[in-house]
Amino acid sequence: MTHPATNAQPTSVTRTVDVGGYELTVQSSYRAPGEPVFVLVHGIGMSHRYLARLHGALAQSGTVHSVDLPGFGGTRRPSERMSIADGAAALGGALDALGVSAAVLVGHSMGAQFVTELAARRPALVARLVLIGPAIDPRRARPHLQVLDLARDALKEPPSGNALTFRDYVRCGPRWYFTELTPLLAYRTDERLRDVVAPTLVIRGTDDPIARRGWCDELTAVAADGSLVEIPGHRHLVQHTAAEGTAAAVVEFASRDVALDS
Repeated sequence: MTHPATNAQPTSVTRTVDVGGYELTVQSSYRAPGEPVFVLVHGIGMSHRYLARLHGALAQSGTVHSVDLPGFGGTRRPSERMSIADGAAALGGALDALGVSAAVLVGHSMGAQFVTELAARRPALVARLVLIGPAIDPRRARPHLQVLDLARDALKEPPSGNALTFRDYVRCGPRWYFTELTPLLAYRTDERLRDVVAPTLVIRGTDDPIARRGWCDELTAVAADGSLVEIPGHRHLVQHTAAEGTAAAVVEFASRDVALDS
């Protein structure tokens, strides 16, 4: 069923949650009960800040929680490397603390790995799964190829997107970034997605040099109920540069289900 937005403005709350020694920060915009609940998860080095436009667009149709994972966005850095499984467990614990259930999980880039892992581990928590610019094609899972693809992408991203990326990379710091690069490169989203029962939507910009069409087609094919949406003329930061179009695709996807409870 559809979930039309009301005229009331969402109520915004920021909280820090500690889960098993991991610190996460959650930016929440609450709407009326019975509307969809969207959970946004950023990629490596990033934070909720580059998801802000998408957050705002989705907040017109439901409750939105944007999560800063441990070590990112100014949260406390863990003392040891955080695996995808560890990060997914911490994310699930944070959602439990917020009373979230049956949510639409939306992950961008490396965030797609965390939400895929959580969906596989805790299917009851995930009503819908959305992977935006998902990482990482195993054929390109080598550091120098990722650097090359990132450089190609940055050359044609708008200044606003590159500025957000640069500031968050500085805030994250090179040590934690490269610590987390190892699990990013090793994780097989395509294999783990086979264990996910939630319907899955893959979104990419048609000019994304990181989440390429062939890779996204493969993810769509292995998902239990997969579909692909491409947004013409946009790149890896499609959730920033085409926030309204990305949000429309996510809301339409969420509207195919019954009401989602928070």
